[in-house]
Amino acid sequence: MLNSLLRTKSVEQSIAETDEPEHRLKKSLSALDLTVFGVGVIVGAGIFVYTGTVAAQNSGPAISISFLVAGLACALAALCYAEFASTLPVAGSAYTFSYATFGEFIAWLIGWDLVLEFTVGGAALASSFSGYLQSLLADTPFEVPTALASSTHGVVNLPAMLIALLVTAVLARGIKLASVVNQVVTGLKLAVVALVIVMGVSYVKVSNWVPFVPESKSVPAGDASFWSSPLISSLFGLEPAVYGWAGVMAGAAVVFFAFLGFDVVATVAEETRNPQRDVPRGILFSLAIVTALYVAVSLVITGMQKYTDIDPEDSAPLATAFRAVGQDWVGTAIAIGATIGLTVVTMTLVMGQTRVGFAMARDGLLPRWLAKVHPEYRTPSRITLISGAGVALLAGFVDFETLGHLVSIGTLFAFILVAVGVLVLRRTRPDLQRGFRVPGVTVVAPLSVLLSFYLMLNLVGETWMRFLAWMAIGIVVYFAYGRRHSRLGQRLAAEAREAREAGTPAS
Repeated sequence: MLNSLLRTKSVEQSIAETDEPEHRLKKSLSALDLTVFGVGVIVGAGIFVYTGTVAAQNSGPAISISFLVAGLACALAALCYAEFASTLPVAGSAYTFSYATFGEFIAWLIGWDLVLEFTVGGAALASSFSGYLQSLLADTPFEVPTALASSTHGVVNLPAMLIALLVTAVLARGIKLASVVNQVVTGLKLAVVALVIVMGVSYVKVSNWVPFVPESKSVPAGDASFWSSPLISSLFGLEPAVYGWAGVMAGAAVVFFAFLGFDVVATVAEETRNPQRDVPRGILFSLAIVTALYVAVSLVITGMQKYTDIDPEDSAPLATAFRAVGQDWVGTAIAIGATIGLTVVTMTLVMGQTRVGFAMARDGLLPRWLAKVHPEYRTPSRITLISGAGVALLAGFVDFETLGHLVSIGTLFAFILVAVGVLVLRRTRPDLQRGFRVPGVTVVAPLSVLLSFYLMLNLVGETWMRFLAWMAIGIVVYFAYGRRHSRLGQRLAAEAREAREAGTPAS
């Protein structure tokens, strides 16, 4: 049984399977497409929503440091992703990488984890879209009733469900169409971010940045339970606190959600014309661009408004900051840009989920019929439609904060396995052609593991329990279905039977 859990799928076999007619995806993406995909998906709810929430609840003006810490964790992981993606340009991202290094069971766990990351992430972004839409339509004849626009204060978040279904339809039509839509809307989002920085600078008051790292404060006793406290506090008996440097690090774990998406670039490596060259460029360029933007925006917003005056439950804090200084038109422009822009982020995350699900189905760990591509559009339309429906249901009935924390812990777990996987593959397959190599890998990869795990420990106990419950469900699904239907397992079993019949040892 142990051998079956550790069976690995060779890099050569993974690449060969991409040419099977019924599973072949269209190669149409360039380095520019990938960079725009990366920027388009990263610039989303993190900058439009979490900037205010984390400044008010965790970091104060030092949220810019929280963004830098989270960006550093992503940069270290991005280097590892870039090497893997240039070596193994196959749909599935960390799932496919893990299959080639750790074996099938670990690959299944990381694939199941990525399903959580992208599905829940897509739902969180759809929910964020709904928040900005409500801000835009407030006090107009088109205002959506609370009962139909919030899963927290109403019955269902209908706008979030509708946008999830809309982007699913676009993805099913073709990835190049999705790329074109992404480029147009990403340009609009970047214009909005530039507007925030340029217009906001003149309203910055240096006094709002003092103290830059607010003094640490103890959490009220009633709010200091295991469920609501960072896991690191519960494990080591630390007194839960907000602000101070502990708050900055807790804030980094939360705003980590803002960087979700650069790994989506790795999931579309199979659809890239020159993946060895273009995937590393797309990952690293997009991450560098958004980190600079995040730091600039966080400094402007906390300079415009004292962090103590920011409403942590405000779903449109950037727009609110400009309305507070009398620039209503800028607030409206931000709301319009964010509303449109968040549709693309939702679309790109759904796309990431479909490519991971496609890879797992092609390997037989999920039903094989899910891996059939559309005969005309050459997209994984079946898994796309099912994934979109799942995202819509989550977006309609689960609140944004819960979704965001689950995404962060799932992504950090994936980062840890990718970093370790690079070291393993360097040792086990030094002969492989690598379009990109991590510089100083023996330092970079361990640092990535340590920083990612530290950020995981700064997430609250409730998030950990939900994550572990999801992974437990995944283990049950693997042993009930995936292990018995694995294509790799079936092939190895067939080779063993042939070897026994021929009287020779199996390969």
